[in-house]
Amino acid sequence: MHTISVVIPVYQGERTLTALLAEIVPLTTQHLTADGYPFVVSEVLLVNDNGPDASDQVIRRLESEYSNVRGVWLSRNFGQHAATLAGMASAGSDWIVTLDEDGQHDPSDISGLLDTAMRERAAVVYAKPTNSAPHGALRNNASRLAKRTLERLTGTVGATDYQSFRLVLGNVGRSVAAFAGSGVYLDVALGWVAGRVVTSPVLLRDEGDRRSGYSGRRLFAHFARMVLTSGTRGLRAVGLLGIIVALLGVVFAIVVLIQRLVGDIAIEGWASTVILILLSSGAILFSLGVVAEYIGVSVNMAMGRPSYLILSDPADGPLGRAPYRAPSDAP
Repeated sequence: MHTISVVIPVYQGERTLTALLAEIVPLTTQHLTADGYPFVVSEVLLVNDNGPDASDQVIRRLESEYSNVRGVWLSRNFGQHAATLAGMASAGSDWIVTLDEDGQHDPSDISGLLDTAMRERAAVVYAKPTNSAPHGALRNNASRLAKRTLERLTGTVGATDYQSFRLVLGNVGRSVAAFAGSGVYLDVALGWVAGRVVTSPVLLRDEGDRRSGYSGRRLFAHFARMVLTSGTRGLRAVGLLGIIVALLGVVFAIVVLIQRLVGDIAIEGWASTVILILLSSGAILFSLGVVAEYIGVSVNMAMGRPSYLILSDPADGPLGRAPYRAPSDAP
């Protein structure tokens, strides 16, 4: 039996949580996936991120109605990724599924994510929408462009597949929640330690008349955080630029010196001034490159990027389980 913790960060779910829980509750009894893997949603964690509506009252009511629903209470609003990490840290099942509160993610797709994880032996499975997200063409195109830009700028593999609807091996999710530093983009942190990351097709549903909690400013800040926590390639580019400019400065200084010696430069003092500027600027940029390397090491440490992550033998965990086979009727 595969046990699953469903983590839902809640910001403004007053009108959507009840219907969403009604769809999840049937999965709290044993089900079989299409490939024959038995699973059960053992707990639903509603992480209250202190939104502007009465979501807290709804969470308390759902806790009283369902024995496997539990509220996780944050001290203030920290944002979706921090709330998701808090839910992961509180989960205790074999697998962790993260869902949005607005109802665009269908809980019935959880079985498909699990089948993909078992088939591909993957620690992380992202839902891959087969239709456009219900956010409007401008936001959808901006999101795709931002993710492609992230891949080009930082070398982050699979950034275009990032989705808030994801299935994560429980040990991996809890470990990421434990070591990820403040402000680290969740999917970037998962990519640090997940050995295999794949996608599974799903169909997104409409959010109804619920207004998005993300303004243009918050979406841009979201993208900036994703870029800044995706590694130190930008700092390394500064270091490389410093080395290149320093070498070019030395070369040009030699050229100017030769021209001065052979008499090609008529202006008195021009050669010495140019040589001084080139060598000084080259030394400064080279020094900045060295500093950038040290900053890169410090950034990785501040973000909590681990040197390694120890897990149990995969064959002894959820990925090693065989699908259910009905007993034969033969005597």
